[in-house]
Amino acid sequence: MLFDLPLEQLQTYLPERGEPADFDSFWQKTLADARQYPLEARFEPVDYGLKLIETYDVTFNGFGGQPIKGWFLLPRGASNALPVIVEYLGYGGGRSLPNDWLGWATAGYAHFIMDTRGQGSGWSRGATPDVETQPGNPQSPGFMTRGILAPQTYYYRRVFTDAVRAIEAARSHPLVDAARVAVLGGSQGGGITLAAAGLVPDVALAMPDVPFLCHFRRAVTLVDSDPYNEIARFLKIHRDQVDTVFQTLAYFDGMNFAARAKAAALFSVGMMDTICPPSTVFAAYNHYAAEKDIRIWHFNNHEGGQSAQHLEKLRFVHARFA
Repeated sequence: MLFDLPLEQLQTYLPERGEPADFDSFWQKTLADARQYPLEARFEPVDYGLKLIETYDVTFNGFGGQPIKGWFLLPRGASNALPVIVEYLGYGGGRSLPNDWLGWATAGYAHFIMDTRGQGSGWSRGATPDVETQPGNPQSPGFMTRGILAPQTYYYRRVFTDAVRAIEAARSHPLVDAARVAVLGGSQGGGITLAAAGLVPDVALAMPDVPFLCHFRRAVTLVDSDPYNEIARFLKIHRDQVDTVFQTLAYFDGMNFAARAKAAALFSVGMMDTICPPSTVFAAYNHYAAEKDIRIWHFNNHEGGQSAQHLEKLRFVHARFA
């Protein structure tokens, strides 16, 4: 059912962002620290039986110089530099097998899929552990409260840094046109997309589908579904940490990254989405600072537009990277 604000209110919904005063310096220092380690992007050819696509097993150094896995797919025989699609994954999923990622390479693009550290046992298999270099706090099961009592230790500091380094790794390949980079993902991948667009100012296109990690305080109090409910369960026990938790989350809120983005963007939202409520998506969309459009799927939950939305993204990319 339609449980959130009416569409006419969503289209103008512009909540306060609650941005920390040191938001920019926090992320500048975080990325500067990560870049002290060599990127060491490695592309190892692998054979998965794909006759029309060249497939590479990728390893690069992300947060803390820790190795992050991925896949890199190219149309076989490509000789000129191609636009690249850098893709981030939904919550609980891993990079799986390259056979699951054929759409963009068959459409003529380079495609870089970043594995998500520590994840990959929920709905698809991953290959990257979360090597924690700092002490953590007790957490609710999952990843939403891992290190949540300080922005320096929070799990998504590592993931968002990995996402920026993934763009740098993709750009390092000789068959990638570094000026034509698009970032995309659904749900958690959509939230990571917004972070990447806000942290890498020369990304050309951003396509966040039903993005997660936006407008935390409303999301946590509006729905009781995971993953947002991991935060609510944590606060149910740690009653004295409410302000601390939301102060940390402000450094990772998609609204704050959206306000810094320069890439042309295509969003999507499911109006019956009980995982990432429509108002949280529109909060990020309405704060998005660059050229933008949104596809509204009126009778869909968190699945959003699925293949219909993929077609919209293909048209969006074709029109700008022709």
